[in-house]
Amino acid sequence: MKIIILGAGVIGVTTAWYLAQEGHEVEVVDRQPGVGLETSFANAGQISPGYSTPWAMPGLPLKAAKWMMSKHSPLVVRPRFDVDMFRFMGELLSNCTEKAYDINKGRMLRIAEYARDQMDSLRASTGITYDGEQKGLIQLFRTSAQVEHAAEDMRLLAESGIDHKLLNVDEIIAREPGLAHARKRLQGGLYLPGDQTGDAHLFTRRLAAMAVEKGVKFRLSTRIEAFDAADDRIVGIRTSAGRLTADRYILALGSYSARFLKPLELRLPIYPVKGYSLTMPITDESRAPTSTVNDETYKVAITRLGDRIRIGGTAELTGYRLRLSPDRRETLELSFNEMYGGGDLSSAQYWTGLRPCTPDGTPIVGPAPRFKNLWLNTGHGTLGWTMAAGSGKIVADQITGRQTDIPSLDLSLDRYS
Repeated sequence: MKIIILGAGVIGVTTAWYLAQEGHEVEVVDRQPGVGLETSFANAGQISPGYSTPWAMPGLPLKAAKWMMSKHSPLVVRPRFDVDMFRFMGELLSNCTEKAYDINKGRMLRIAEYARDQMDSLRASTGITYDGEQKGLIQLFRTSAQVEHAAEDMRLLAESGIDHKLLNVDEIIAREPGLAHARKRLQGGLYLPGDQTGDAHLFTRRLAAMAVEKGVKFRLSTRIEAFDAADDRIVGIRTSAGRLTADRYILALGSYSARFLKPLELRLPIYPVKGYSLTMPITDESRAPTSTVNDETYKVAITRLGDRIRIGGTAELTGYRLRLSPDRRETLELSFNEMYGGGDLSSAQYWTGLRPCTPDGTPIVGPAPRFKNLWLNTGHGTLGWTMAAGSGKIVADQITGRQTDIPSLDLSLDRYS
């Protein structure tokens, strides 16, 4: 059957790959001139199933209030009249209970672990390279309170069968020698050996080239205008290149997905949460990461990508604005300098992107309500790179009519009904 995928980021391209493997005729449409040029372009570089945690957690309201008083807060809210922002914040807060946190984290761990395994299989079967490593992640704790709080996450990791270990400072530095000069700032760390690293943009470009060899067509530099619907089916898509039709349609437009369903009277509970990154060459190997770490205090990720370092983080609610904030750059640089320092910040590429976040942290993956030939693969938040291979495979299996490898009913939009 013919399938059109809206969106050529890492989610859309991996979905296209799996559908092409099943022999479908696949076309990917995107407004950008190349693949992976929006949120997939310069994310934190982590494939981190063990770190898959919903932002909505018990204690978040108090933490957020304290963060607002800090110049280097990991969360920034730019006040504006935006009904969607206020609704998202309200739904996020409603998920800040222990029961909701356990359910949401369990779902996220399930799809993220599955996605990591699918990525391993894809890498083994294709030989694709993307400055990737499989050396694990360390969540760095600067305070004893952070170490104590890790006990709850360790309980959920254990219940999900995810390998992990609480490290003392000596054990952290043995795995990450570049942190030796930051010894006095550390109290401990949570090591997640199953986590990985890699350049999502490089992966997306190379997988797209492989998909073309499988017959996938990419229609780029094409503005998507609207769906055409009749009764319970999508009958076409209006674009700057004319009207396009297919048997099945997949919406994978990240933060912009919700805008295209509003005219169809379908609400996607997705809101853009702005993130930032710096990418720079390594200048001092002795003060550079060997894999990837997360600075829990500033919620900043520091990742090795070949001969480069990627620093990513912060969460900013400001609608769809893509202005680069000097304050957010200072936070990224502060975390990096205090932990490592072995990169050339003066030549760093400063970037921002919009993460498509849901209130419960779980992506929306599966058939859309009301329309028999529309699927959704969106709302992955900060974990699009982590979950891409898993959610792409799930959608491909569902469209093909195959039983999915993991439970997937609670990943669909129906969970908000």
